[in-house]
Amino acid sequence: MSSEISVSLADVQAALKAIREHVLLSPCKHSPKLSKRAGCDLYVKMENQQRTGAFKDRGAMYAVVSLDDKARKAGVIAASAGNHAQGLAFAAQLNGIHATIVMPETAPLAKINGTAEYGAEVVLHGAGYDDAFGRAVELQKEKGYTFVHAFDDPHVIAGQGTIGLELLEQQPDLDVVVVPIGGGGLAAGMLVAMKALNPKIRFVGVQAANIASTKASVAAGKITTVRGSSIADGISVATPGRHTYPIIAKYIDEIVTVDEDEVADGILALLENENTVTEGSGAVSVAAVLHGKIAGIAGKKVCCVLSGGNIDTTFLGKVLNKGLAKEGRLSKFIVTVPDRPASIVDLATIAAANQASILDIHQKRTFNLADVRETEIELTLETRGPQQIEALVKAIAAKGYEVRSFEFD
Repeated sequence: MSSEISVSLADVQAALKAIREHVLLSPCKHSPKLSKRAGCDLYVKMENQQRTGAFKDRGAMYAVVSLDDKARKAGVIAASAGNHAQGLAFAAQLNGIHATIVMPETAPLAKINGTAEYGAEVVLHGAGYDDAFGRAVELQKEKGYTFVHAFDDPHVIAGQGTIGLELLEQQPDLDVVVVPIGGGGLAAGMLVAMKALNPKIRFVGVQAANIASTKASVAAGKITTVRGSSIADGISVATPGRHTYPIIAKYIDEIVTVDEDEVADGILALLENENTVTEGSGAVSVAAVLHGKIAGIAGKKVCCVLSGGNIDTTFLGKVLNKGLAKEGRLSKFIVTVPDRPASIVDLATIAAANQASILDIHQKRTFNLADVRETEIELTLETRGPQQIEALVKAIAAKGYEVRSFEFD
């Protein structure tokens, strides 16, 4: 493995000049609500607003416009869980180049459809990125395509680094930048640019705790493989790249991790406070700040990069409901009551008296733990938090009914 730094500030500056007309200068927005919750002056760099919904447009575009005539004629191929797939498909379509993208069979439907809509040939293979990558390598050898790696390519890294140049123009006095890390292309590119121009800026990477391969690699002093899965599928990469790892190991100040519930809370917080949709990997930076994973940021000017917003609607609903349940804003009760009509009326009256809205009610007559003269009623309610849930439990119990509530720790 080479330990050489393969991307320079000049490379990133050249990338910005080459792709500027093709990518969005994404907003860097101040968030008063999230600032208050986090205890710092918080900004969000909204790469989820790029044409394909993620920062990957940048690196893919620079890789494609840098191809020579022979490589362009051969067409391009890549393996991706979704965002690089769409970015490369878009770049190839814009430049009149054929693109083949191998995606895991588990890739979100929104990303599969999005890639196909940009004219790429989509091949579904395997259960994860590594399987898709293996198949892409096979196809590249068979067909002679030009391989454009999702993160471990100097042109791709330089393209992603353009975000750092934009940030320094938009907010030149930033104290801390917080960035998601998967394979490391985004972090590596931004580090090269930002540390060269402002060495004092603190750069924090965030990984999913279930698959923190770059954090493990930096700790071990060598590239290390960590397998796992996360709802932050865009950063679920088992092994950092040979180009990305040396840059991150040399320049990064810290890498922290967030768990699955924290990722879900990050998605919910951004939707409610900033009216913006992010995928799991796009929300990990905010999740890390909100959950106190980064020390010493009180009163500091902090920017979180929202790397992408491509999330299936059905999955978004599941994530949001889990987040609401964890906060006590959704609650579920199973109540054992006498098998008579008035029992449901009693429960509805208790809910109304405690200003809780019944979202769903279901009577379990057969498959339950009650005796033959009783029945179980399952209630899903919209509540305002743990105190209201406790009040409901007490009110139902005071009526003489047995009640079980389901809460997140």
